[in-house]
Amino acid sequence: MQVTFLGTNGWYDSPAGNTVSAHIRTSEFDIILDAGNGIAKADRYIAQDRPTYLFLSHMHIDHIAGLHTLCKFRFKKGLSIYTQHGTRDQLETFVNVPYTVPFTMLPFKNTLTELAAGSHRLPFPVTCLPLIHPEPCFGYRFEIDGKVLAYCTDTGPCENAVTLAKGADLLITECGLAPGVTSPDWPHLNPEMAIAIAQEAGAKRLALTHFGAEVYRTVAERTALSAQFDRKFPGLVVATDDLTIDL
Repeated sequence: MQVTFLGTNGWYDSPAGNTVSAHIRTSEFDIILDAGNGIAKADRYIAQDRPTYLFLSHMHIDHIAGLHTLCKFRFKKGLSIYTQHGTRDQLETFVNVPYTVPFTMLPFKNTLTELAAGSHRLPFPVTCLPLIHPEPCFGYRFEIDGKVLAYCTDTGPCENAVTLAKGADLLITECGLAPGVTSPDWPHLNPEMAIAIAQEAGAKRLALTHFGAEVYRTVAERTALSAQFDRKFPGLVVATDDLTIDL
């Protein structure tokens, strides 16, 4: 299994990166997590001999803005899109005229499915649970190829994030806030909070992404976190655009 970070910014694109998206390559599937502007680079990594699955965490624009680039893809085995229960109408409004090419006119077979909180088999096991955020937001847990990968963004500290990350081979979570900074009125994580979730869950590895674009303005400001926090969580991954890690 390989994980490539296509976009690692929260809120807006900057010289440090595109808005959030990640690609997971498994033995049988291509999986994309969120559709910020980084998703436009996914065709560099997806294989055309397997189906592709796209999971959306929530409807904030930095997680769906890249959907307008879907018309450049071909997805010969089709694209299955999964979103929270109750958000289909919002997506079908956004991916439609006059904003972009609608789902029904994309040059490949595609489906859009709403998911309720809980466990599903799609055909691989997926669990989705609500996180703490101003807008309803799902975190995901995937069990594929004998590995467990958890994806939790955007969120403040919460029990569901720990549940999703329990014993995970990799937890991918956000780092919207600078060290020591909290934001109770607009929940996000700082590095200490993300590490605390990973430690409580017993996750083997932790990758930070979705860096606040106005907080971490350069790649150097992000990578400095490695030296600052590696002792607290050895092997901490501070994601940058186009970074690939093996599981």
